[in-house]
Formats: sequence, C-alpha cells, structure tokens
Amino acid sequence: MECFSCFLGLLLLLAARLPLDAAKRFHDVLSNERTSGYMREYNQLNGWSSDENEWNEKLYPVWKRGDSRWKNSWKGGHVQAILTSDSPALVGSTITFVVNLVFPRCQTEDVSGNIVYEKNCRNDTGPSSDQYVYNWTEEVDSGNGNSPGHQNVFPDGKPFPHHPGWKRWNFVYVFHTLGQYFQKLGRGSARVSVNTANVPLGPQLMEVTVYRRHRRAYVPIAKVKDVYVVTDHIPVFVTMYQKNDRNLSDETFLRDLPIMFTVLIHDPSHFLNESAIYYKWNFGDNTGLFVSNNPTLNHTYVLNGTFNLNLTVQAVVPGPCPSPSPKPPKPTSFLRKSSDNPLELRESPDEMCQIYRYGYFKATITIVEGILEVNIVQMTDVLMPVPQPDNSLMDFVVTCQGTIPTEVCTIVSDPTCQLAHSTVCDPVDVDVAGMCLLTVRRAFTGSGTYCVNLTLGDDTSLALTSTLVSVPARDPPSPLRMANGALVSVGCLAISVTAITLLVYKKRKGYKLIENSTGIVVKGNGLGVSLNRAKAMFRPGYQEKDPLLNHQPGIL
Repeated sequence: MECFSCFLGLLLLLAARLPLDAAKRFHDVLSNERTSGYMREYNQLNGWSSDENEWNEKLYPVWKRGDSRWKNSWKGGHVQAILTSDSPALVGSTITFVVNLVFPRCQTEDVSGNIVYEKNCRNDTGPSSDQYVYNWTEEVDSGNGNSPGHQNVFPDGKPFPHHPGWKRWNFVYVFHTLGQYFQKLGRGSARVSVNTANVPLGPQLMEVTVYRRHRRAYVPIAKVKDVYVVTDHIPVFVTMYQKNDRNLSDETFLRDLPIMFTVLIHDPSHFLNESAIYYKWNFGDNTGLFVSNNPTLNHTYVLNGTFNLNLTVQAVVPGPCPSPSPKPPKPTSFLRKSSDNPLELRESPDEMCQIYRYGYFKATITIVEGILEVNIVQMTDVLMPVPQPDNSLMDFVVTCQGTIPTEVCTIVSDPTCQLAHSTVCDPVDVDVAGMCLLTVRRAFTGSGTYCVNLTLGDDTSLALTSTLVSVPARDPPSPLRMANGALVSVGCLAISVTAITLLVYKKRKGYKLIENSTGIVVKGNGLGVSLNRAKAMFRPGYQEKDPLLNHQPGIL
C-alpha cells in the first residue's frame, strides 16, 4: 500500500509538470538562429524580459516558416515589415529601432487605426465594394474590450497599457535580442530604444515578430530581423571640400588651394553632447600635428604627390561610476503576474568617472596641379559693319592661374543668375606656351542685363567666374547706312580687283620668295579660317555654332 501511494504521488507530480514542459517559451517562438550550444549569459537590458518566459500560444498562435496559414494572414496580399536602426552605436549610448509595416497595394491605415482601401486606387482584384479591409473599431466596441483578463494582454500575459487611444493600436510588436524580449502595442509602425551599456561589443541580431488583432485573438502577419553593431570606437566620418576641385569623391585635390575637412560624428542619441571632444590631425606632409576642438579645419598642400591623412578623435565622457552589473531576471509564467522590476545601474552623486573614447579616420590623398583662379579682365563690344538690332557681340578677355584649361563654357542667364538662357562649351586646343590668356566671344540676343558665368576646366579642376553685362539697345540700320556700306563694299571690291591685277602683273614679271610674316599665325586650313571670319563679320548669329576662341598672339 505504501509503494502504491508513492507510485501515485509520482504520477501526480509528472502530470502536474506536463503543461509546464509542453508550454512554448519566447526563445522557441522568436529566434530562428538557436543552436545546441546556445548560452544565456547576457546582462539585463533595462525594461526587457528573459526569453525563458512562457508564450501564450492560445492567444498568439505560432506558425513555422512555410505554414499554409501564412497565405491567409492578411486580406488582399502580404504585409511586409521593414526594420531599421541608427546603428552603429557607441557603447553606453542609445540605439533606436523602427519597424514600418508596408501594406498591400491600395490599402492604408486611417486615423482610427483601421485598415481601409484607398480611394481611386485599383489593384489586381479590382475595386472593392467594402470600405474597410479591417474594421477593428467595430470589433473592439462590440466585444468585451475593457476586461483586463481578456484578449488585451501581451504574449507573456501582461496587460496592455491603457494610455489614451490604446484601443486604436491594433498591432503587437515583439522585439527579441540577446536572450531578452520587449513587447509593444502600436499602429503601422513601432519604435524601441535600447541603452547599449549592457550590450556586448560587435554585431548583434534584432528580431521582430508582428501580430494583428483578430476578434478575441491575434494572428501573425510578419517577421523581420536585422543586424546592429555596438562599438567602443566613436563612429567618425570626414567630408572633404575644395574650391575648383572637379570630382570631390576621388580624393584627388589641387595644390596651393585650401581643403576644408569637416568631421561628422555619428551620435544620434546625443550621448557625447556633454563630452569634451578633441581632433588630432596629421596630414602626412611633414607639417606636424594639429590639435583642435573645432570639427572643421582647413589645410593647404604645397607639393604634388600622395599623402596619408590620419585623424584621431578623443572624447572625454563624464558620468557617474557604475555599480556592478545586475544579474538577468528569473523567468516568469504568463499565468502569474510578474513582480520583478528591471534593475537599473545605481548612481553615486559623490563619485564621478571619466571615460575616454576614441575614433579614427584614415585616407590617402593625391595632390595635383590645376586651375586655381580665373578672372575676367576686359569686356569689349565687337563692332559690326552692318549693326544688327537684335544681336550684339562681346569679347571677354580672361586670365587664369595654374594649369592651362582644356575647355571653356559660358552660361548666359537672367540678372539673378538663376534662369539660364543659353550654354555653350568648346575645347581649348591651342598651344599657348604657358600663358593663360583667353578671349571668349559671345552673342547676346536683345538689349538688357545678363549674368555671364564663365568656367575654365581640365581633367582635375573647374574654375568659375561671373559678371553682369549690360547690353544697350541697337538702332535699326537706316537706308543711308546700308547705302554707305554698299559703297564701301564696292570700293573695297575695286581695290581688290586692282590689287589682283597688279599681283598677276608682278607674277608675270618674275617669282619672288616671301619670308614668314611676323604678324598673326593661324594653324590649320587657311581657306577654312578665311571663310569662318567672313561668316563672323556678316553673319553674327553664326558665331553661336563656332568655337568661342579667337586665336591671336598671346591669346587662347
């Protein structure tokens, strides 16, 4: 009889333990990366709970990947969850995670938290006769939504927080990382911030499971995960800008022009706001070490070559000295209320600590020659034998410092330099023996004030200058002027005929070698040059299609 009593007691004990052993726990539901050697030695995250706690599978069903029920988890398609964070995070700072739900086409969330069809939007299934995809307001109002022990609880049995408007939040988000979870009620998006003081250094995994309201239970609609990084090095980025540099992304810059270096520290939680920050620069050109508390510094390289830039950022972080790290909380059952409050680091007002954090940046910079400066030194009206009331020609004499440009561009715009009227670019292909002197001829249509932007460029640099030009009104040509022009032309023609007659006469008398002239030297086909000049004189509008450069001694 005594043995039978012992046997019966053992059966009762085993029967009592069956539900506990069979119950799912959070790590069984949330983690897809579990291995047999998984260790649970993580420090407690403030406000988070151990994933050894039980999961209420009756209220929150668990579907494995590939389960056919996923196809019917949402009307009209599938919901996609997008998880982002402001990683990387400096240890001790706060990292924020944001989940956004992307609903199927033509579906959106209204101000009441219901999912409705967008007006005038057609999807593959055609327009719907019903306004709502999910009318949760009607479900909550018709049900016993105020019962604290009913369906308005999280998967671990804790009740929803009854803040204003909580009934309009119809999605449950469960965040999971480092063997702990955090539950949050939300709408089409949810945000969670975590202090990284107790987060191990290196890459970590955050997983999120999203459920939607479904009568007296909840239905899983999406899962998402993302990697975040916690580091003890300050995340540092540097931008480099130089005037006249043609490509700011190739880390090639110009000699004898200052480069502006600006340090950007990735600190979205403003953890370093009260810290003293110092920037230590070594530009690799034997100019020494520069220390500054300003994130922006200018430096000029005076030699061509390749240089190694090194930056060290030092931050002195003040704060209370922390007490020893607390132990993780004990697991609880969703069937009983949890009285464990998350432990926080104790602060002693009499003990202050300083933590030094460092960030590093390195870059290889190439310094080359380029166009350093461009100036317009003279503007001259070009007189035409027959004035054109709607067209004016103007020559711009331009000088530059540095290398010889290979192209020239002009942009003519309104007086505010905002609205461009015309843009013309042409190559510079003349050997000017080291001189940078250029004449650019531009045509203006009509009188008025114009803004002229003139740019000289080569492979590595682009120099710009601008000026305002006032073009006066031109009087239309009178018949008398046209007659005078005809008479002058006839006179010139007569002189030309006489000159040709004399030339033929001399040629008949004998051939004489003509030496090289010391005047204008023009390379290229002489006939083409003569025709182009004739067109420029009598058809000023044609100048828009010709190169803007007039090749003269000492002038590009």
